[in-house]
Amino acid sequence: MRAAPAPLEERRTYGIGILMLGQLVLVTIDPSAKYLSLAGLPIGEIIFVRYLVHLLVVLAVALPRQGGTLFRTRAPWLELARGAALAASTLTNFLAVKFLPVTMTSSILNTTPLLVCMLSIPLLGEYVGWRRWLAIIVGFAGVMVIIRPGTAEFSPAVFLSLGGALLGAFYNILIRKLAGIDGAFTQQVYGAVLAVVCVAPFAFNGWVWPHDVAAWSVFAMIGIVGMIGHQLATVAGKFAPASVLAPFQYIQIIYASLISWLIFGQPPTVWIYAGASIIIASGIYLALRERQLKKPATLALVED
Repeated sequence: MRAAPAPLEERRTYGIGILMLGQLVLVTIDPSAKYLSLAGLPIGEIIFVRYLVHLLVVLAVALPRQGGTLFRTRAPWLELARGAALAASTLTNFLAVKFLPVTMTSSILNTTPLLVCMLSIPLLGEYVGWRRWLAIIVGFAGVMVIIRPGTAEFSPAVFLSLGGALLGAFYNILIRKLAGIDGAFTQQVYGAVLAVVCVAPFAFNGWVWPHDVAAWSVFAMIGIVGMIGHQLATVAGKFAPASVLAPFQYIQIIYASLISWLIFGQPPTVWIYAGASIIIASGIYLALRERQLKKPATLALVED
């Protein structure tokens, strides 16, 4: 008989910590895609390899322990929707990062928490009080400081990242809906299989192998870090609601800025510093607010 997945737990601080670690891992994916794209590899091939390696690692880790139960789902349509959102978000992000700096794409993608917050009300039935709404909007304003729409740096390619942010919001909502229904590895398998199947017809059109050791290393690692990062994000959803986790995805901006500086020689601008300061202040306030709200649910709903 199939073992039931672990139930949801209200351990919000723990969930936030897991998410922030997952973001550190996941933020390496877009720079890896940009690096491989600059090395001449087609986007379709990069996505195919990213999810094929992801799938193989998940199978190697989970299949010996779970056997056929790994593929059993209690919510097949939700799994398919989650996988489709993930694959489409990856495609738009990888296309965007080909034309935009990593710091810019990461900043745009950090509109996802605001979208998650809005979607969590009708789709998850979660309550978000006015103080958290205000903090999230302030964080979004910090993202806008970094993006600076209407300036010379604003490119039409930002709409690819905005599309990726919306798809990423649906993905995050579906993680929460599937938490406690299917296990984390089952979710990983369905997401990776769907991406591999969808991208495979395009992956072998003009296949290009990496030309040096560095490119080969990134080529092999992009799927592994993706699996680890998404596993952490999935597990985080068991410990905290999507509207609580969403603001802490802003930490990606800091991670992406450091990677962009060290690997691509694009240091953060004064706008990155200004926007990141606003975002960090918003995140600190939300963390303090969550600590204050550790009280009976009826009181929390009145006072939040």
